[in-house]
Amino acid sequence: MSRKFNVIGLMSGTSMDGLDLAFCSFENNNKQWIFDIHQAETVPYPNEWLTSLNSARELSDEDLYELSLLYGRYLSDCVVAFIDKYELEDVDFIASHGHTIHHKPSEGITVQIGDGNVISNQTKLPVVYDFRIQDVELGGQGAPLVPVGDILLFSEYQACLNLGGFANISFDYEGSRVAFDISPINIVLNYLTRKVGRDYDFGGEMASKGQIIPALLEQLNALDYYNMPIPKSLGIEWVEMNLYPLLLKSYEVNDMLLTVVIHVSQQVSQVLNQYDIQNILVTGGGVYNTYFMDKLRAVSVSSVIVPDDIVVEFKEALIFGFMGVLRMDNRINVLKSVTGANQDHSSGKMAFPDK
Repeated sequence: MSRKFNVIGLMSGTSMDGLDLAFCSFENNNKQWIFDIHQAETVPYPNEWLTSLNSARELSDEDLYELSLLYGRYLSDCVVAFIDKYELEDVDFIASHGHTIHHKPSEGITVQIGDGNVISNQTKLPVVYDFRIQDVELGGQGAPLVPVGDILLFSEYQACLNLGGFANISFDYEGSRVAFDISPINIVLNYLTRKVGRDYDFGGEMASKGQIIPALLEQLNALDYYNMPIPKSLGIEWVEMNLYPLLLKSYEVNDMLLTVVIHVSQQVSQVLNQYDIQNILVTGGGVYNTYFMDKLRAVSVSSVIVPDDIVVEFKEALIFGFMGVLRMDNRINVLKSVTGANQDHSSGKMAFPDK
């Protein structure tokens, strides 16, 4: 007999667009998972939280712990307001990705803040959280985690591509699911637009007015990461060390934007062509950069499929909600073929409200 789960999924990405909340239901009918996103919204971060999150990597362990508690309270407030706004009933639990502060899996480090016990006690709901650390402890990259949802919720597509802070892909290869970060995208594009006081390049309008910088394009395509074997993943530390130094002040912002757009479209299309991917579901905020999407379609052999807006914007919150369902049932939700861990496993800490 099937059981229906009603879950609020929370996702905060490296592009710092805000907190995504999605109230979703999941049901397993005849071994096939069915889902629905009933309500969803993105809550933009107030300036004080943008400042705190951007500077969090400089904090001591003690101060970072305190920030995690405060961020847990902030997430709780957002969840309570979300429940009240949409008059949600029968919420079984919350599944929270948290916000990544450190991600250096080669050093055994990954840190997502947003204390689950705080969230649980303030919302009076169970919480599944901290999905990445167990995988790193098992020798994995701690990322990407969404492929289990790609397999079980979006199996009609040969591959799934998410265009968030980073462009990451998931697909079946030689009998196993593989997934990896292809390249940075929005984290870099937004970094550049903020230099001229804009949060992002709407529709790629600024990039469309630029000129390619051949020397920069060559430097970007020559970065060592692109020749590394999978599994592999990217973090803000890598971007700051390897990529930002290439974005020189002497370049015009529009020219850098165009060059990054061309670079990412080349890297993504190279992967699609290399693995002969014929159709791909594309989600994430980068979908709305229509100029980038046009460039991607122009150089790729794949049929690029964009779903409805709610899936585009909230697929990751949906899948972290789903990962919470699998964790609550003690089912596998992280795949060793994807992360490089020494075993498949059921990941995520669980917190329950104090009685």
